[in-house]
Amino acid sequence: MSTRSLGHHAGGEPEVERPAVPEPTYAERARTLLYIGRVGSLSTVSRRHPAWPFGSVMPYGLDPLGRPILLISDMAVHTQNITGDPRASLLVSQPDWSGDPLGGSRVTLMGNVSLIRAEEREEARRLYLARYETARYWVDFQDFALYRMEVLDIYFVGGFGVMGWVPVDEYARAHPDPLADAAPGILQHMNADHADALLLLARVFGGVDADEAAMISVDRLGFHVRLKKGSRVQGARIPFSREVRSPEETRAVLVEMVQDARKRA
Repeated sequence: MSTRSLGHHAGGEPEVERPAVPEPTYAERARTLLYIGRVGSLSTVSRRHPAWPFGSVMPYGLDPLGRPILLISDMAVHTQNITGDPRASLLVSQPDWSGDPLGGSRVTLMGNVSLIRAEEREEARRLYLARYETARYWVDFQDFALYRMEVLDIYFVGGFGVMGWVPVDEYARAHPDPLADAAPGILQHMNADHADALLLLARVFGGVDADEAAMISVDRLGFHVRLKKGSRVQGARIPFSREVRSPEETRAVLVEMVQDARKRA
């Protein structure tokens, strides 16, 4: 696990230095973002305008190593570009980011895109349709085919001051966070019903006194909050007292932490 912490608050000023707290590695966070993102921006090398990038909206599936699977038509410009030059990148951003989009997470995969071999197509087809069930209506059209990106490098940005290159082998070994599917519901519940508890947790376990608090992300090791006091806005990461693997475990740990915080306050 990583011990990186948010380096800057939303205003761009450095936060007060405090011990780093455990959080998932960039590789884990990249895998999680690819898992929940589902649609990205594919940039290919233009045939019409050599050396110029050409961007396309691109739904994708994922294989067990986190490599994007693309279902694309022979008639599409990006497919024609790939046949001339397989180099491409796929940008995936944090979905439903309600604040500053530059404060959200995003990841760029760089690699070569090629047609999936005949012996692998059935499995690739299954993985793609597992994410895009409606694609069954055209997946077998003669002009459509399945392609895969062989990832060569990865760049992850987790918000202000949180960024770095991710080794491909670490990415391939990583898994999406176990709370990935449940996270939106956890955030909505905590922000709608437990704002006071977030303020308490931020003060006791994050060392930050604030007037407003919002949970902006959660994972198996802890959560991030956006805190506001007056005109000052900053972020803080608060670790769970123990690792969680489900929404039920998350609720239990948060209840325990709030009870502990009340005793300490």
